[in-house]
Amino acid sequence: MGNPQSEIRNRKSAIELSYRLRYFTGILTYFVNVSVYYFIWRSVYSASSDVSGYDLGQIVTYVAVGWIIRSFYFNNIDRDMAAEVIEGKIAINLIKPVDTQLMYLSQTIGESCFRFVMFTLPIAALLCFVYPVRPPATFLSGLLFAMSCLLALFIFALLNFLVGTCALQLQSILGIIRAKYFIMEFMSGLLLPIAFFPRSLQEVMFYLPFQHVSYTPLQIYLGRVAGAAAVRALGIQTVWVAILYLLGRLHWKFSIARLSIQGG
Repeated sequence: MGNPQSEIRNRKSAIELSYRLRYFTGILTYFVNVSVYYFIWRSVYSASSDVSGYDLGQIVTYVAVGWIIRSFYFNNIDRDMAAEVIEGKIAINLIKPVDTQLMYLSQTIGESCFRFVMFTLPIAALLCFVYPVRPPATFLSGLLFAMSCLLALFIFALLNFLVGTCALQLQSILGIIRAKYFIMEFMSGLLLPIAFFPRSLQEVMFYLPFQHVSYTPLQIYLGRVAGAAAVRALGIQTVWVAILYLLGRLHWKFSIARLSIQGG
């Protein structure tokens, strides 16, 4: 018998293959998003060559690479879990001889591998061709950036698992999912570098995991966090992966005891 997690990853990749059109439209959507930000920032920098320590080339690279890595780490674990609870399908997962949290993480890995080939690489090629996207500051920065992106994937997935687990008690969590989406986009640094925020807000964000989804990988890519500081940043990301993993397991065990199955 094969490894359950490996089988889940392979099955998830096969499912993603049947939705190739979604990725083609996604490439267009991401390109439009980056294009809008590009013209906004170009207008902002027409009055100044430096804003909060970023020049125009850096901010264009920041925006483009930020959306490129988002195409890799993004997943809908929370929505999938909510739908399965509403439809009563969560009961099937409970009787499977697999760890539920690891099952969802394995699905995410399978999805991300497929997204990397079908979505991330094409959008990266398109954006780098159209806009002046700079390469990583150094070869080492590029290597550490890749490691940081992988950790960002797990942080994002584990956060979504935490949110999705709320459906076991609340059933409908659409409002929570929407709130999480806006918080994540804002506080991860995807929409605006955290260096642009007021100092007091930066200090609050320092103690939260969100910045390690986008901002930390991007700082490493640009070389603004390098050497020992970059290694330390990877260590902090790893700690957050462990914390969110444990919180997810505790939340799942607490919620499953109070689960009421809806649907068929």
